[in-house]
Amino acid sequence: MRRYLSVRGGEWAFAVAGLPLALLGGVYALAVLYAGTLLSLTVFGLPFVAAALRGARGLGALHRQLAGRLLGEHVEAPARLPRPVGVVARGRVLLSDPIAWRSLLYLVLRLPLGVLGFATAVALPLGCGWLIGFPLWARLLQPGPWPVTWLDAASVPLGLVILSAVPGSVRMLSAVNRRLARLLLGPARAQRRVRELEAARATLLAQNTDELRRLERDLHDGTQARLVALAITLSLAEDALAPAAGPDLVRPRTLVARARSQTDDTIAELRRLTRGIHPVALDGGLGEALPGLAATSPVPVTLRLNLPERPDHVIERALYFCAAELLTNIAKHSGARSAEVEVDASVADGRVRLSVRDDGRGGAALGVGTGLTGLAERLAAVDGALRIDSPPGGPTVVTAELPTRL
Repeated sequence: MRRYLSVRGGEWAFAVAGLPLALLGGVYALAVLYAGTLLSLTVFGLPFVAAALRGARGLGALHRQLAGRLLGEHVEAPARLPRPVGVVARGRVLLSDPIAWRSLLYLVLRLPLGVLGFATAVALPLGCGWLIGFPLWARLLQPGPWPVTWLDAASVPLGLVILSAVPGSVRMLSAVNRRLARLLLGPARAQRRVRELEAARATLLAQNTDELRRLERDLHDGTQARLVALAITLSLAEDALAPAAGPDLVRPRTLVARARSQTDDTIAELRRLTRGIHPVALDGGLGEALPGLAATSPVPVTLRLNLPERPDHVIERALYFCAAELLTNIAKHSGARSAEVEVDASVADGRVRLSVRDDGRGGAALGVGTGLTGLAERLAAVDGALRIDSPPGGPTVVTAELPTRL
């Protein structure tokens, strides 16, 4: 409730305090467009526009901060301009900067919105106060008797009706200002996409680093220790089987049996460790790997595959682990009696879609401990997306969509 009231108070403050900045930005943008048009045929045209665009970028940053503090609309700051060597190169960067041009457009559009917002938040309530008090003002300003007219009867309800519409109008204008700031003051779509991919790449690198460290720890503390123990056991067996050891074969047989047991344990552990690096089942593609995965699921799985061509090996690996994780979640958490796995690589725009459905209890969501958050991060690293539809009581449908080619 406190945040709600603070946001509503910020909307009124934005409507009032935002007018000077809206006037400054609007006059600046109109002056730049007018002067730039006049100077376009001279040698001063391009340098003037380049300098003006830098100023528009700065004014856009002020408007972005004002919208964040008063409207609660956090708009991500765009990337800083590169600084190439040379005046001509810097001017070219400024003239081709989409953020600066969008900021200039924002300043033009913000001018009428600022005036309208100020009029709605200040002038309109004052006018309503005058209407509500019109019978009193008329009698105070007019000497002598003042007969009751239809204006006296209509002014009060009319003022109250208009005054009741003021908060809704302020909220509507604030919503328009929020949307305008999101569209024009944030990073361009290409820049936002680059940032998302950089974040996904950083997440993937961090996951790979953690996985490699875990693998190194397991190999060092588990597999290596077992191999050392195996070497010692075989060395003792060799000593026991030497001619000088005598004809006692009970101890050598015991040592050899222990060595065989340790060897089997070591092989099993190595298989477990290497299974997470690259599943051997994927050598023949998803068409061969997913049926084997479905066959090992404790929950009966119906499999439908539509794979006209094989995706990239990275995409295949992501789909395989995604299907494995989802089937594991179904077996552990859903209480489902059956599941369906569908892979369709004939989706438009070169995408492949994996859909896993179960008839369990539902309630699956990101961040509830079923590994879905890590799965979403894994898919984001290869430009994929995860969607979850799991109402309480089920059924649950989890859809992963990825590009077939990176």
